[in-house]
Amino acid sequence: MDSTSEMDCSRATSFFQTAPPLKHGDLISQKLKDFVRRNSEGVAPRGIVCVTSGGTTVPLEQRCVRYIDNFSSGHRGAASTEYFVKAGYAVIFVHRRGSYQPYCRYLPEDSFLDFVQLDEESNIQVPDDHAATVRKAIREYHKAVGDGLLLKLPFTTIFEYLQILQLVATSINYFGCHSMFYLAAAVSDFYVPWESMAKHKIQSASGPLDMRLNQVPKMLSVLRKEWAPAAFCVSFKLETDPDILTQKADAALKKYGMHVVVANLLANYKEEVVVVTQNEKTTVRRNSKDEDLEEQLVGLLTERHSDYIN
Repeated sequence: MDSTSEMDCSRATSFFQTAPPLKHGDLISQKLKDFVRRNSEGVAPRGIVCVTSGGTTVPLEQRCVRYIDNFSSGHRGAASTEYFVKAGYAVIFVHRRGSYQPYCRYLPEDSFLDFVQLDEESNIQVPDDHAATVRKAIREYHKAVGDGLLLKLPFTTIFEYLQILQLVATSINYFGCHSMFYLAAAVSDFYVPWESMAKHKIQSASGPLDMRLNQVPKMLSVLRKEWAPAAFCVSFKLETDPDILTQKADAALKKYGMHVVVANLLANYKEEVVVVTQNEKTTVRRNSKDEDLEEQLVGLLTERHSDYIN
């Protein structure tokens, strides 16, 4: 292990030692154990992927009222999860609470009260203009869960996210090269250490607020070197400047040992991404408004994963 990796591991250890305990950690571990066992029972090894989705928050108080948020709708992670399941993968969907969910992306964004009705006998009815979408969502979701191909684990804070990611990584390490990480979550770069936080709500009467944020340890290299060294790892790089996009992606490949970096610009991330590997750069574009870019993206990544296994 090089000196940079050793430093990342040391900082990661310190982060976890001082983080608040993960709520329901034992239950999450048991769910992961059951999911791994169910998907390792077949004769042929099944591909398994951890999809992370949505943004993390940084609490400013231990009894949190205020926080710093990394915004992400989670649409890409939710859409990609559907296509990974369709490709035969078992998916652990690590998602921000309240973000987009698989199989629900095409439902109305308003409250469900706006697209369900009561008939004369007080039975719930879905209007015709939503009925087909709702039926499809229910059918595909329950099939994925019933077949044991989807496990959803929610997070809110940076502490929860990284603790869950570690649990997932050490659990699916069992699958070796058949495991994949698709790290689409928007992860905070800075945080307030738990022991440095105010215990109660910060009072505005005290005047201006000065706060020092620490840098979140670089967990990608720890994931690659320690938690799941045989896994196929895909990370994402979002930039606003097209002139530095592929340069940043190349740097992430080398610095963190990623197998693939999906590079995208804020201005057109829904329409186009560049899939960067050590040997090539492949542009993936959405051909029409009626298709998901993620269908092509997941198809390409599953091909690369197959090449990696073989």
